[in-house]
Amino acid sequence: MRNQPALQLDGVERRYRQGNSVLEILRGATLSVWPGESVALIAPSGAGKSTLLQIAGLLEHPDSGEVYIGDRATTGLADKDRTRIRRTEIGFVYQFHHLLPEFSALENVMLPQMIGGLDKAEARKRSGELLTFLGLGPRLEHRPAELSGGEQQRVAIARAVANAPRILLADEPTGNLDPHTADHVFATLAKLVNLSGFAALIATHNMDLAARMHRRVTIRDGEVVEHS
Repeated sequence: MRNQPALQLDGVERRYRQGNSVLEILRGATLSVWPGESVALIAPSGAGKSTLLQIAGLLEHPDSGEVYIGDRATTGLADKDRTRIRRTEIGFVYQFHHLLPEFSALENVMLPQMIGGLDKAEARKRSGELLTFLGLGPRLEHRPAELSGGEQQRVAIARAVANAPRILLADEPTGNLDPHTADHVFATLAKLVNLSGFAALIATHNMDLAARMHRRVTIRDGEVVEHS
């Protein structure tokens, strides 16, 4: 349904104290990301990309403004409610995969589903299907150290979407990969967005990949604006 954004930031402000001075990162930042839409967040280092993603993912509180997940305002919620929303409605992918090294690819994807209450057999079945869909069928029992960088990142993507989130937030998900592998990983993300209908906000410095997303935005003077 596209009658409302999956993610909406409304007038978000964030500032940090540095000694006697105040560093303003976000100044009334406003952004909507719709179901089935991929938005590239392009901005130089230090502009506030990671801060915006942290706030959008309910990992950090804004100083003012509101973050809506669907139609629900979140800034005034108790920590346990914000945690529940993060666990069930938001998936995260980072530049480094952060897979658990002692577990197989299959087990890494099973874990968030089991934490969410799914029984082990069903989590195993769903994880196997998802990883196979992403081209990792022969690698299910391999541990991260036995996988290539691109394979590790595809496992991380599978883990992020295993609980069918409403929103996927990615911070430089291809930044640690060579161009060919980055292209393959991005194609995986695009396929999932198109098939699942979740909203994706992806911070990237890769302009070629950004050009293939539905929209491109940047942070300018603390505000989110369309990228020319």
